Amino acid sequence: MFNTRFTRTRMTIAAVSVAAASTVAATTLVAPDAQAAPRAASLAGKTVFLDPGHQGSAAGHNLGAQVPDGRGGKKDCQTTGATAINGVPEHTVNWQITQLVKAGLESQGAKVVLSRPDDKGWGGCVDQRAAAASRSGASVAVSLHADSTSAGADNGHKGFHMIVPKLPLPDKTVNRVQSGAGRTASSAMRDAFVGAGLSPANYAGVQNGLQTRSDIAAVNLTKVPAVFIEMGNLSNPAEASALTSKEGQLKYALAITDGITRYVTKSGTKVIPTAASKDTAPVSTGNPPEPATPVADDNAFAGLQTVLPFVQKLMAAGDASEVMKVFATDGSDVFSEVLKAMLEVVYGLAGGKLPI
Repeated sequence: MFNTRFTRTRMTIAAVSVAAASTVAATTLVAPDAQAAPRAASLAGKTVFLDPGHQGSAAGHNLGAQVPDGRGGKKDCQTTGATAINGVPEHTVNWQITQLVKAGLESQGAKVVLSRPDDKGWGGCVDQRAAAASRSGASVAVSLHADSTSAGADNGHKGFHMIVPKLPLPDKTVNRVQSGAGRTASSAMRDAFVGAGLSPANYAGVQNGLQTRSDIAAVNLTKVPAVFIEMGNLSNPAEASALTSKEGQLKYALAITDGITRYVTKSGTKVIPTAASKDTAPVSTGNPPEPATPVADDNAFAGLQTVLPFVQKLMAAGDASEVMKVFATDGSDVFSEVLKAMLEVVYGLAGGKLPI
């Protein structure tokens, strides 16, 4: 985890790199015309709802209380989640990666609403989180989870997947949103994970990175486009290591930020009045059907194929001059702002503060 594995050397490199990012981006990386007319924040005016799945504790609530599952049945209010093979709890993995994603989105101008305030406090039952996402009026609601297939090590099962609901859904509004915009958003997130070099799951009936289920309240009940991510398998030693390490969490966070940005900047929203309760938020209309192959994005942060080598070079940099060289030769002005925001979170978790 960040607070135990983030060494003093890397903290210094991160601090130097982030402090240099703004200067380098404003001079070497940005053309004169761009300096005169800076690019507007790509997510300005947009709201994103992030749900770091599960709970650190019951926080005085009954986790076994039965709540609506969105299909006329009941399920447990909430759980504390799985535990990685290396002992790190899933709820902590979800929380830490969510903080990085939040920072990246906010650096692009988005308003981010969280389902829970920290890794210990109460975030609500599954139906309450879905209602909160709906009330937020978000362009997209994203639930972050990590899977587990075994109490012991499982080297064979690996990969990410997005859970999409079995259709039709009983609620007509939810059915329209999740069968259209929700599916488009989930596919965009899948494409971002693949673009980041992450592999779709090879188990549980996952097809091309998507798994259809009927028991997930987050997608059965949410009236804004919902994406439910299983980032990887915590029972798999390699994926557990990636999901709990500084470098690995940064990679997952970049992929998720990319997926959200891809979807939000490409989708249109329209307020639809409903006859539901006063807690019902505006919803997005369904998008056009998913294309057979991913389309090119004109968004400055989309497509991590070029971004990730830059991150890897930065992580491997041995001193301040080398870090400066990486930014000067491979950096992107928009990406520099995203990385700067994420590294501020990394550094804070390590007990420091960036000099910016």
